[in-house]
Amino acid sequence: MISREHFKPFIPPEKYIPELTVRAVLIGVFLAIVLGAANAYLGLYAGMTVSAIIPGAVMALAFLRPFKGTILEVNIATMGASAGECIAAGAIFTIPALVILRVWTEINYLQTTLIALLGGILGVLWMVPLRKALVVKTDLPFPEGIAVAAVLTSTVGGEKISKNREKEGANAVWLLVGAILASVYKFGEVALRIFSGTIEYIGNIGRYLIGGRIREGWIYGGVTTSPALLAVGWIIGPEISSFVLVGGLIGWAIIVPLIVLVGGLPPPIEEYAALGPHLGGFYTVWGEQVRYIGVGAMLVGGLWAIWSIRNNLVDSVKEAIIGLRGDTVENKKRTEQDLSYKLIFTLIVLMVIPIFLLYIWLSNTIGLSLLMAVITVVFAFIASALAGYLTGLVGSSNCPISGVTVAVLLIVSLIMFGFGATGDAGMAIVIFISAVICIGGSISGDLLQTMASGHMIGATPKRLQIAMTFGVIAISAVIGVIIGVLHQAFEIGSRSLPAPQAYLMAGIVRGILGGQMLWPYVLAGAILALVLILLNLPVLPVAIGIYLPFTLSVPIFVGGCIRYITDRFLKKKYGNSNEEEISDWELAIKKTTLEPKEKAIRTGLLLTAGLIAGEALTGVIVAVLIISGINLAMFNTPPMLPGFIVWVYIAILLAYIPLRDILAKKAV
Repeated sequence: MISREHFKPFIPPEKYIPELTVRAVLIGVFLAIVLGAANAYLGLYAGMTVSAIIPGAVMALAFLRPFKGTILEVNIATMGASAGECIAAGAIFTIPALVILRVWTEINYLQTTLIALLGGILGVLWMVPLRKALVVKTDLPFPEGIAVAAVLTSTVGGEKISKNREKEGANAVWLLVGAILASVYKFGEVALRIFSGTIEYIGNIGRYLIGGRIREGWIYGGVTTSPALLAVGWIIGPEISSFVLVGGLIGWAIIVPLIVLVGGLPPPIEEYAALGPHLGGFYTVWGEQVRYIGVGAMLVGGLWAIWSIRNNLVDSVKEAIIGLRGDTVENKKRTEQDLSYKLIFTLIVLMVIPIFLLYIWLSNTIGLSLLMAVITVVFAFIASALAGYLTGLVGSSNCPISGVTVAVLLIVSLIMFGFGATGDAGMAIVIFISAVICIGGSISGDLLQTMASGHMIGATPKRLQIAMTFGVIAISAVIGVIIGVLHQAFEIGSRSLPAPQAYLMAGIVRGILGGQMLWPYVLAGAILALVLILLNLPVLPVAIGIYLPFTLSVPIFVGGCIRYITDRFLKKKYGNSNEEEISDWELAIKKTTLEPKEKAIRTGLLLTAGLIAGEALTGVIVAVLIISGINLAMFNTPPMLPGFIVWVYIAILLAYIPLRDILAKKAV
């Protein structure tokens, strides 16, 4: 398997074609605003956002087709789309908490803009020294980066967008098949509501005498029938997906049932009331207690992940020092050129000044504002590294950036509590700081995903970094207006705009500064992480499984199982050849002279890229329909079984299509 430092990209390093053009930047800016607005509503309404990297790539391709743009221009425009989703995610997970805490009565446009802009730029700056450490010098899969590379190399086909693309190698029709399957499925689920995309069951397993009181035992199971999550599991493989499921089982099949057995099933909080008294109560235990175990594990696991790549980070710092001294770094090919380290670290230090001034304006405290400005810049690095690692591990859509934010909130709230800032001003400054750091981490994580696809395609890193900056500026200028309009139209915290993640953030800040935080759960998560580290087992996938709803872990695991079956069949059929093993990164961009084994995996990558792209694009389209007030729902309570049957059929196709040609030859 070729080292990523010697990776041969789709466009060779010595070849120069149009990349950072005016049209590519303008399309990126437009996509940043459109996809940022759609995701802002979706996040406030459903508590999650749709990764814009693949929808952005597809939309950029459509916009640049009339101009016969290059594959690198499409990648540049994709950066803008990523910026829009990232700023939206970071902002809507934190800023609305100020309204919920009644610190603000309405969204302050100017302050929101400054927070988004400073956090976004800080994320871009910290990403530059992290690029080599996380993208080039690790074996993180970056699933959506692979998907984007497969999409672009299959649909563009060469240097420029052309109708006459190469037809050799794995057939790009499977990309279209995957996109159509996922699009139709997602539209039927969330727009037409002809079936439910989540199947859950909670059952009573008897009555028991606990502590002199009769308690009932409950078990729970469920699955989200998402084609995109199947695809993510297939790309990241059986090992990582198994650990994600292990985390889900620890949280949902062991800890929550034990808490319910000992303490009883509580009435559901408002966020989960619609699920009913039993299922809603079960979710309440997870959301208000067990989820913090995942946060504690994520915090320790994240620090351990950063420590485990310390050598990569040190190498990046050494290269930065050489850049600061003005010396030249050897082997600076086009595909290895970042923005000047001297410029980057100068700007990072200077970022303390505007952040300090912003905090003075918001809190009217000089000394505390200076300290927190420095802490913000340092924590932004940790959040960026952690978000980048998580994104590389499970993808942008599944990266729990809200979990990273919760970890930051915990630490910042403790610092503020130590300084005695426990009133509205203290709560406000905690949210402000966490918002800047959350946005920075979100930007850095998604940017690294696009950097991975750029590394495969042959993009110039510094041009991608510049493009991302334009996207950050564009969406930052309007995100305050977008959130403000949504608040005026639907009211943050209402049934129409529940803002679940912002409620989580507000509850944590209120709990810590009010002395009601459930620290035993956070500590339990930290200890669990330490045990996993001692056993030499991966921590973050397990932490993600505990933190996320169990229904999301199951389809990721099923996708991983399908990949295991595929790999096992190919190994049995062809054995371990003497040729060097080829990675998914290489297969994502390889188009010709594919061996049967390589063609099978390449076909799977195209199909899974289509599944992710189709679901993500449809999610954005449905978000626009919702914003426009268009209701196409056919059922208030859609049935579960039809969706599950179709999802199983898609899973079977995912197992069959990559092996289709091989099985056909075998039958003959």
